Amino acid sequence: MNPSTALPTPPAAKASPLINRNFALLFGGAAISSLGDMIFNITLILWVTQTLAHGQPWAPLAVSGVLVAAALPILLVGPLAGVFVDRWDKRRTMLAMDALRAVLVALLAPLAASAFALPFWPGGRLPLAWQLGTVYAVVFLATCCTQFFSPARMALIGDIVPEERRTQASGLLQTTMGLSFVIGPALAAPLFFAAGATWALTINALSFAGSFLALLVIRPPALLAPPAGARRASVLGELGAGIGFFARSRVLMTLLVTGVIVMLGGGALNALDVFFVTRNLHTPLSAYGALEAVFGAGALLGALLLSIFARRIGAARTLWASILGIGLLMMVYARLTALTPALVVLFFVGVLNAGINIALGPIVLHVTPRALVGRVIAVLLPVMTLAQVLSIALAGYLASTVLADFHASVQGQPLGPIDTIFLIAGALAAVGGLYAMRSLRGLRLAGEPGARATPTDHASVAAEEAEEPAPLVAR
Repeated sequence: MNPSTALPTPPAAKASPLINRNFALLFGGAAISSLGDMIFNITLILWVTQTLAHGQPWAPLAVSGVLVAAALPILLVGPLAGVFVDRWDKRRTMLAMDALRAVLVALLAPLAASAFALPFWPGGRLPLAWQLGTVYAVVFLATCCTQFFSPARMALIGDIVPEERRTQASGLLQTTMGLSFVIGPALAAPLFFAAGATWALTINALSFAGSFLALLVIRPPALLAPPAGARRASVLGELGAGIGFFARSRVLMTLLVTGVIVMLGGGALNALDVFFVTRNLHTPLSAYGALEAVFGAGALLGALLLSIFARRIGAARTLWASILGIGLLMMVYARLTALTPALVVLFFVGVLNAGINIALGPIVLHVTPRALVGRVIAVLLPVMTLAQVLSIALAGYLASTVLADFHASVQGQPLGPIDTIFLIAGALAAVGGLYAMRSLRGLRLAGEPGARATPTDHASVAAEEAEEPAPLVAR
């Protein structure tokens, strides 16, 4: 696999709702994979809380462990993965990662079913600590694969979709996420309580196989190989080139700072929401799936509407407005004590969350040369994930220990441990939205009102990067 430069994509002869054949296939594979991932994620949370850590005071920490296992590969593997993604063929990288993830998840299914009696363990089962460790290990390794898959997919979208239609492409991909949030919880929770975790794990393994088949028939644009004998920098040298480019980009640095602020609160929401349902909303855990489904319905509506909205007002405005709105809504969510208003709030959170995802990818591709996409993602995601890991760990620790018995009243309004943490998380998201509003003023993508003919952030370095990457040396 060699570094390469894409030939210009010829304009499509006829407009298509799914843009072109290649993107239609990518869209289909993403739809299958997203549904499998949603079923898998909900099943893991239910498996840990209802089986492995059921009734244990450390259950919040056990759930946090799943989230940390999913986040650590972004820190440990993501930076170097970005270098290799920039070197390798994007479609082949995605195929390899889908195959590996299918195998990993399939290996977890027998543990959930206790299909095999182990001769060296009492009762033929792994001890609880080993079962949790196996879950964490599979999540960790599968997420390592994702560190190669995700930036490769973003670069592939840049190859097969012209810039003026990338917001539309991003919106279409968000519809797959929305559908997975609607359908996934409706399947995952009943399936878990009726048949256990095995079937959900099997479905996710098959979803990776479906994504693999869709990618197999994609035909991206022809690539030009580098000149014979072209010098390749070291891995650290190429990583340094990506870090240097990122640090010089005002837009990318704004996205990074905004993401860190938001994720310092977002991790707490992911870690504790399952406990918020029972303790604050006074609702059986079986309703957890309904909350996810309503969020997904909002995300689906947002994907359909906000992609059009983003093209009219601009991706940057869509991004900061969505973040600010989510922050305010989450502060409202933290004060709720009943299921019905929580469903309403989460519906609109889903709408705005789609706006973030629709806008982010096109903005990154707009200011990043193709040869640096993997390394830019390798800077952006690990730093944001570090903030998320810290948030997850801190939230799980506080809810389990320091704030476990916390109760207070502010102007007659009672405060408990989880809603206090959620209020802080919402406030952080609102601050992130205000910062992005100020820092991204004036940014326009191709096809948006007032857009320039070419991006401004990387014009001076795009042609130079492939020839002379900057070394990673402190000066």
